[in-house]
Amino acid sequence: MDVIFNRRSIRRYKKQAVEEEKIEKLLRAAMQAPSAANQQPWEFIVVQNKENLEKLAGISAYSKMVADAPLAIVLLGNEDRMRLQLHWEQDMAAAAQNILLEATHLGLGGVWLGVAPMQDRMDLISELYELKSRLRPFCVIPIGYPEEGQQHKLVDRYDPDKVHYEKF
Repeated sequence: MDVIFNRRSIRRYKKQAVEEEKIEKLLRAAMQAPSAANQQPWEFIVVQNKENLEKLAGISAYSKMVADAPLAIVLLGNEDRMRLQLHWEQDMAAAAQNILLEATHLGLGGVWLGVAPMQDRMDLISELYELKSRLRPFCVIPIGYPEEGQQHKLVDRYDPDKVHYEKF
């Protein structure tokens, strides 16, 4: 499971398109995520058009790299599938992590850009994509082939001081 230990947030990408079969693998990985009561509330918007990527880059001060990515995936929660309303963000987080891990496995890089629960960011994405009110924007993940110096490598974050057995 080196992919878990080597995954890093990648913010700079080569000018190289991501192949359709890799995009499908990313989405398949997302849909394999665990989900409360198997509600699977997810929907995905795959963004590859340069103009649309540039618009999406404006969701926050921290999302500028989207404009230079060959691909971004917008993760949405569909209220029609939320049998457990309070758990949709957990389900979506698991799907996002699966995308990032699969990207690493495929030689790609990505970074998780938080959207929910910040209403201004959620509203901006809803407006950009003319989303129905039942769709809740969760996050955006720009993806591409990592630029030089942006490789995945182990950074050991294990801290035994944060581990407690049986009591705090």
